[in-house]
Amino acid sequence: MRHPYQDPHPDVYIGGGFSDPDDRGPDDRGPGEHPSDAPGLDTDPDADPDPEPDPEPEPNSGSGSGSGRRYRVPGGVAAAVVTGLVLLCHSFVPNTPGNLGSLLDTVLPWTGLAVPVLLLLAVFRGSVPGGVAALALGAVWSASFAPLFLADHGGSAPDPNLTVVTHNVGAANPDPAGTARSLLAADPDLVALEEITDETLPAYRKTLDRRLPHSARVGTVALWSRFPIDESRRVTIDPGWSRSLRALVRGPKGPVAVYVVHLPSVRVGASGFTTGRRDNHLTALASALDHERQRKILLLGDLNGTTADRAFAPLLSRLTPASDASGAGFGFSWPAAFPLARLDHILTRGVTPTDAWTLPATGSDHRPVAARLRA
Repeated sequence: MRHPYQDPHPDVYIGGGFSDPDDRGPDDRGPGEHPSDAPGLDTDPDADPDPEPDPEPEPNSGSGSGSGRRYRVPGGVAAAVVTGLVLLCHSFVPNTPGNLGSLLDTVLPWTGLAVPVLLLLAVFRGSVPGGVAALALGAVWSASFAPLFLADHGGSAPDPNLTVVTHNVGAANPDPAGTARSLLAADPDLVALEEITDETLPAYRKTLDRRLPHSARVGTVALWSRFPIDESRRVTIDPGWSRSLRALVRGPKGPVAVYVVHLPSVRVGASGFTTGRRDNHLTALASALDHERQRKILLLGDLNGTTADRAFAPLLSRLTPASDASGAGFGFSWPAAFPLARLDHILTRGVTPTDAWTLPATGSDHRPVAARLRA
């Protein structure tokens, strides 16, 4: 019998160390000392006395199916990549169906709005990749449109000797006299107007004739000049329309052929970007310019399209936009309340643009555009 204060599990000396009796092998235990004899433990005679441990889960490889997590490209990064591809590859977008390529060319400058939006989104989410992608998109956009803001004079800018203005005054303009006065504020030598009507013509004449005594009119387009007009005629780019003229102006350094043109309107609808009639007129206009014998040419008017539109390639192979050469930027002119595109243009050949700008809104749905030239 054990002493009442004796430890029921005395340390056992084993080869210079101490061990708990329960660490003994099964053959060293006495009767009643097997762990399975302990009260409250269930025993299973068929159980594996030494089961294998569960295998450790394999690390996720990032691919394949199953419950492993996959890497996802952040939405901001994907949006920046897609927008950058549109900027770089828009010329490869076909123009059929619906003149989609021309429409994309026209709205391309507005892709720049994606840059601040994606930057704000990246900051809000704390996404470094998203921020880098947005900045990269900004660099691509800047490289695409920076030339519009850089003047190209091939050296120092020459002194201008001719200021020109063109304006689609709007057939429903409620204040033609006020519109004419606002155009004279630019001190122009030439003023080209589109959408002149028989009812509004006297008001424009009364105001413009005092400063620009020489004029020519064909249908709904007209030209006023400080310099004498030696001849004028209709330019037939559509037999059914009278919306284009050519005048030979005795300029400050010799004759200048001045074209005033109003091309057909375009629309965006269920059938796409309807530019067919305008594009036909562009082709006819380019052909008319091929027969022009004067070295100095000005083309002024509402062309109902931006020069970024691929349909303008035939015209731009013959003339240069004054806004591009002068570094005037986008110079949006339509609609007047919140301009989204530059539909009104001053194109040149044989003269040097030194400056171009957009004038304040008038009673028309277009804004006037102006340029200074060395002719």
